[in-house]
Amino acid sequence: MNSSKQTLVYPLGDHLPEVGSTLEVAPGVRWLRMPLPFELDHINLWLLADELDGVQGWTVVDCGIDDANTRAHWETLFATALEGRPILRVIATHMHPDHLGLAHWLCARWQVPLWISAAEYLAAAKATHSPDPASLQNASDFCRSHGLSDQKAIEHMHYRNAFYAQLTPRVPPCYVRLQAGDTLTIGGARWRCIGGFGHSPEHMALACEERGLLIGGDMMLPRISTNVSVYETEPLSNPVQQFLDSIDQLAPLAEETLTLPSHGKPFRGLHHRIQQLHQHHQERLAELEQACTERALCAVDALGILFKRPLDDHQLTFAFGEAVAHLHALWYAHRVERQKDSSGVFRFRSQVV
Repeated sequence: MNSSKQTLVYPLGDHLPEVGSTLEVAPGVRWLRMPLPFELDHINLWLLADELDGVQGWTVVDCGIDDANTRAHWETLFATALEGRPILRVIATHMHPDHLGLAHWLCARWQVPLWISAAEYLAAAKATHSPDPASLQNASDFCRSHGLSDQKAIEHMHYRNAFYAQLTPRVPPCYVRLQAGDTLTIGGARWRCIGGFGHSPEHMALACEERGLLIGGDMMLPRISTNVSVYETEPLSNPVQQFLDSIDQLAPLAEETLTLPSHGKPFRGLHHRIQQLHQHHQERLAELEQACTERALCAVDALGILFKRPLDDHQLTFAFGEAVAHLHALWYAHRVERQKDSSGVFRFRSQVV
């Protein structure tokens, strides 16, 4: 089949689970949504029918943020959607608050372990503590080195770091480590862990090939490309390339795999979506490379090229990291060169004269 003629298919159409209820997307697999107080206003979570040590119950994949609203919705689900069966384990695809924030509460309530990769657990544990003065200075230096000198914007980025602990106040005291290639038996079916990088330290998607299912987390979304940013804690990273390499690890799965994303609706057309995401980033890189032939750009200069709409302070924090990430992708591919100007700002320019 000519992949250029393919489109994504949404087998459930416009059906969405009501908040506080679930919708079955496959036998023993239930979809629930929790609200988020952001522009991206929801997260999809998953309940998988399971059995551990002879006890029938549920495995939860991802948790929602820790706030009173999300806890209340979970309480409703405990009372109405579990069919009298307990939660047996909690899996988090990665550390971001909408995925991990309430894990400590769920795990403590049901006396079950958290399953997560080591890098995600350790990064989350660190992020739950308030940034110290040295880390805040490092963030400020990083911003300024890429052309962001607006103090209000820099302070907002500092606030964003502290905001993590409000949505994820703590993590469970212990965890079960997930690694790429691990296989979990959930409800009698085998789910394989597929590692992903670029969006978070060590994201884990879960694929059940015998049932044609993929819990894609944030690595495989149907309508948006997940955020891929360079942060001050890893200032020389290349997350765009890491992300593209990671989604290629999903390509061996069948095209008709039902992908269960963290945001948006379940869809089929996995190979086509992988192609779309590659095309999206390659187009942004080409635009940026062309601009770098005209003048040396810093990340702040790149914002208007990559993002065609006005950005508020919250959006700017993510857009800035993405701008650095796309410049780094060009730099590591030797499509541009990087130099520090007299004011200490990194500028990127095409090597084509």
